[in-house]
Amino acid sequence: MVLVRRMKGGIFVSPILWVGLLFGTLLFRTDVLRPAFQWAFPGVEPVIYQRSTFPALFLSHFTLVAVSSLAAISVGVSLAVFVTRPIGRDFRSMVNALATVGQTLPPAAVLAIAVPAVGFGPRPTMLALFLYGLLPIVENAIVGLEGVPRGVCEAAAGLGLSPWHQLRDVELPLAAPVILSGIRVSVTIAIGTATIGSTVGALTLGTPIFNGLVANKLPFVVEGAVLVALFAIVTDLCFATLDRWLRRGTGQGSAKEIDEDAEDEDGDAAPKQKRQNVLRPGRARRYGRKIG
Repeated sequence: MVLVRRMKGGIFVSPILWVGLLFGTLLFRTDVLRPAFQWAFPGVEPVIYQRSTFPALFLSHFTLVAVSSLAAISVGVSLAVFVTRPIGRDFRSMVNALATVGQTLPPAAVLAIAVPAVGFGPRPTMLALFLYGLLPIVENAIVGLEGVPRGVCEAAAGLGLSPWHQLRDVELPLAAPVILSGIRVSVTIAIGTATIGSTVGALTLGTPIFNGLVANKLPFVVEGAVLVALFAIVTDLCFATLDRWLRRGTGQGSAKEIDEDAEDEDGDAAPKQKRQNVLRPGRARRYGRKIG
């Protein structure tokens, strides 16, 4: 299999591996940087943030992002499905307007409004991240669902699939790479934006940043900022890998990737040609059997 061949040859040059190792090392062994910080910031003590452990801060940060992103994905994809059906087309402009309002509101303003209603802690942060991450998911989900070729939908209807099965087995799988692009943007934004939750009492990787600014301890700021950046980079690389896998699965990858996959399955070099939203014959046969 081409995937196995790629894994054997490229696992040790994968950026995910090395960036992930760097992130894990700094997260669990931040103390290894103590000599470097003592040299770079003489007279600052302590140079390593000690009010809470970085793994605990990361776990809290990850939970905030995961919960808010899952909520945004559920609501965003559901709204996109609704407005791309005949019954909901009249509501498309209203949905787009509401999602745009959520994106244009600064997260700090959302926090200021939410704190009197829900109190301090993680809840106002989750609300801000949810509203801020909704627009990319809604827009990309609408584009992905509307980009499914009409002929594919007609063929699915001809096979006797109900509208629900057409959506589940045909439209969503073909639109998945585009939807994933919106989720990727939304989650990456949420990772960076979640740091401001520390201003309302939420524990995040932004906590050392704000504590460092208040106490004039630059090492704390550097530690928090580097960990947040590495967290975002690792997450983005994981989404990029998943995106390539989805595009290969639906025949929407680059010509080179499709040709290599076809050559591995058929034993012959496939002619290079641009294929978008079209399943390769081998995959189409398997997909047809799955539907039937």
